Amino acid sequence: MSFCSFLGGEVFKDHFQPGIYVCAKCGHELFSSHAKYEHSSPWPAFTETIHEDSVSKRKERPGALKVSCGKCGNGLGHEFLNDGPKRGQSRF
Repeated sequence: MSFCSFLGGEVFKDHFQPGIYVCAKCGHELFSSHAKYEHSSPWPAFTETIHEDSVSKRKERPGALKVSCGKCGNGLGHEFLNDGPKRGQSRF
């Protein structure tokens, strides 16, 4: 499963079949379906990455980190700190 095709609409927001979400540019593993949850945003929401090096992060503003593919640097969106389904969890 490729992650986030912004040009043609997001096809994986309501997709909950088991699998691995990968970078649309290079195929690097990003998220497991086990970490996916329903959220009101227009994009899929995850609580954690599949590997420690799945993504790279840089602070963009308080409470939000800019997230890129850990292998090729493709932009993936944000990590919103303390905005996950449980107290203290982040939302990717």
